[in-house]
Formats: sequence, structure tokens, C-alpha cells
Amino acid sequence: MERSAQRLGRALVVIVDDRVAHGEHDDSTGPLVTELLEEAGFIVDGTVAVEGEVAGIRAALNTAVIGGVDLVVTVGGTGVSPRDMTPDATQGVLDRPINGIAEALRASGLAAGAVDAGISRGLVGVSGSTLVVNLAGSRAAVRDGMATLSALVPYVIDQLSGLDEA
Repeated sequence: MERSAQRLGRALVVIVDDRVAHGEHDDSTGPLVTELLEEAGFIVDGTVAVEGEVAGIRAALNTAVIGGVDLVVTVGGTGVSPRDMTPDATQGVLDRPINGIAEALRASGLAAGAVDAGISRGLVGVSGSTLVVNLAGSRAAVRDGMATLSALVPYVIDQLSGLDEA
């Protein structure tokens, strides 16, 4: 948490929503995640909207990892419907899961009344030196998830960057 006075790093937001990706619906969660990430000290490279297809989600995640962002936050596609493929795509990108953070997101989301967060299959883990986090798609799940992540993400990013060894 020593990095709070400086930028924590670069982040990318990936919205997984067919209607948003096709321009049929306005994105209401991307701006919220961006605002919360910036308040936490991240430089947000942008928001990308993709369809709920494994290949598109995986491509967005791989592009972010190759691009060197420190954190990728996906929003949506974590439930149990046939189009909810974000965890399936994410699993193929992660080198190491961080199950404790994923469980904390589910527990805090459910406690806050964000049912979609409580039943989320979302994953959290590391790909290369990038932290990847899947959040459920509701604004309540995003708000609660970002609050839960606020204490954990700086610690993980410090470990991934090697700054905690200094």
C-alpha cells in the first residue's frame, strides 16, 4: 500500500455484453469501473466491449496481457446462462488462479445484496504479470467488487512487480 501516493499502474476494462458490443445498448458499467479504478490510482487505458464468446473474450484478455497492463477487470458474463462465458475464457488465459479473491468477491457481493455477484462463476488470477479479475455485470456487483478489491489489488500488484521485495 506504499504506492498509494503514486499511480498503481495501468488497467483495462473489458465489458462482456452482446448488446453493448453491437452498439444496441449503452454501457453503464464501463464508466463506473473506470471511475473507481482512477480513484484507486490506476491509469485506465480504455474500455473494450466484446460479445459473450470465448474467442473474443480471450482475445481481449491476451491483448491486455501482451500490452503490459497491470490489471484487467472484466464485467459481465459470469453467471450460469448459456451466454455467460467469461470464466471459461479467462481460465484459458490464467497462469495461476487466486481463489481467495474470487471467493471474497462472491461473499461480499452476496452480503451486499448483489445476487449476481453471489452466484458468479468469476475467476481471479495472474496471467504473466497481469492481474485478471472477473466481476458480475450489475452496477451493485461492480461497486461492491471494486470496494472489496481496493485493499487487495495494490498488494498483488506490488508482489507481481517485485516492489514488495525492496
